[in-house]
Amino acid sequence: MIIDRLFEVVADRGPVCVGLDTSPQLLPETLTFSPPPSSAILEFNRRVIDATYDLVACYKVQIAHYEALGVDGLSSYRDTLMYARSKGAVIIGDVKRGDIASTGEMYAKAHFAGDFEADFITVNPYMGSDIIAPYAPYLRTGNKGLFVLIKTSNPSAHDVQDLSIGDQPVFMHIAELVRNWGKEYRGECGYSLIGGVVGATTRQQLAQIRKAFPTLFLLVPGYGAQGGGGKDVSPAFIDGNGAVVNASRSILGAHRSKPNGEKRYAEYAREAVIAMREDIRQWMG
Repeated sequence: MIIDRLFEVVADRGPVCVGLDTSPQLLPETLTFSPPPSSAILEFNRRVIDATYDLVACYKVQIAHYEALGVDGLSSYRDTLMYARSKGAVIIGDVKRGDIASTGEMYAKAHFAGDFEADFITVNPYMGSDIIAPYAPYLRTGNKGLFVLIKTSNPSAHDVQDLSIGDQPVFMHIAELVRNWGKEYRGECGYSLIGGVVGATTRQQLAQIRKAFPTLFLLVPGYGAQGGGGKDVSPAFIDGNGAVVNASRSILGAHRSKPNGEKRYAEYAREAVIAMREDIRQWMG
């Protein structure tokens, strides 16, 4: 099962997930002269992948950064996924879909079987358990998985996610739903193919969710540029596994203001991954 593969790669390489949320603003000047921007982004992604794939657990590719560039951008999204796969990497398509019935089926086909195929995708649970049904045929194969938004790290997340229902906040009810949806999809590692997204800047809530739901594999965004550090993400782990921690700008932009950064951006991305991995490991216990 893909969750067992992810568990094994975390055990082997550590929990770093590189977010390829690549925008033209992050590109070094040596690439910005290569029109169109989508081609430059693809070349940048390839070099970053080449420099880091032996160190990381997975890559998370955020589709909005590619959609914004139109058809060429989506071609770069597709080609980035394919290139990462050619290196044997586990891939998360950060698409945050969350629809039902035939629409959900088309999203599932696009991101689990079509040009945009990924190993995992992110989904929004707002419409309830009906959003899971379209993905069930792919989950049953054991080769695909989901990360469901549970507790995000954006400033206004509390407007909805922290509201109380009975004696629990909304995010804890969502976590329970995610746990229940994933019961029939557990791998040999004990974790389910349906995991959860919990932000790095919500350490107390991260610890609360992990304690209550030990079978949820977690995707933890918010490290680095969003303010999270190794100590913040430490509650996500059980015996050094059970989660991947995503960073994007702090890795993709690590070359900025560095000596010869315009040419050595891949080297600086690798150094940033190593530093992030060591920062997390020192707090994992």
